[in-house]
Order: sequence, then C-alpha cells, then structure tokens
Amino acid sequence: MKSILGEKGQVTIPKALRESLGLKPGSELEFEERGGKLIARRVLRVDPLNELLGILSQMNVDAALGELRGPAWRADLDRKHRGHRG
Repeated sequence: MKSILGEKGQVTIPKALRESLGLKPGSELEFEERGGKLIARRVLRVDPLNELLGILSQMNVDAALGELRGPAWRADLDRKHRGHRG
C-alpha cells in the first residue's frame, strides 16, 4: 500500500491498515527509524489507577479499619482513662 507525503509532512494511513490496527482519529503513534525504514507503533495509554487493580488481595475494609483504629470511643471508658469516676 502506498501513500503520498504532503507538504506539511503528513501522510494518510490507508483505511485497511487503520482498521486492522484499530487506529481512530486521535490515536497516538510513535515513530522510529530502523535500518532505513520508518516504523510507526500505536501508543497504548494505560490508566495508572487500573494498573493497581488486583495487586492487593480482597479484604473487609470495615474490619481492617476497626482493627487499625481500635474500639470505638465510649464516654465511660474515657472517664476511666482520665482518672474520673462516674
């Protein structure tokens, strides 16, 4: 397949190649020269938050927070810790 380089250095990628590679308007391409050939590679953007999915095992968040925070505040316990008698 051929395409002609325009005055501004732009080239049209043939439709069959765009479709087979899943290129759509706004797709980002990376170019490199290798051995006298121009290589174009589609850049796949990955959401950094999606990269974190699955690295931790599933857990009961409420139970974990309860363990980290300790028991809930209670006035009767607070008085005992401060030396108050009630």
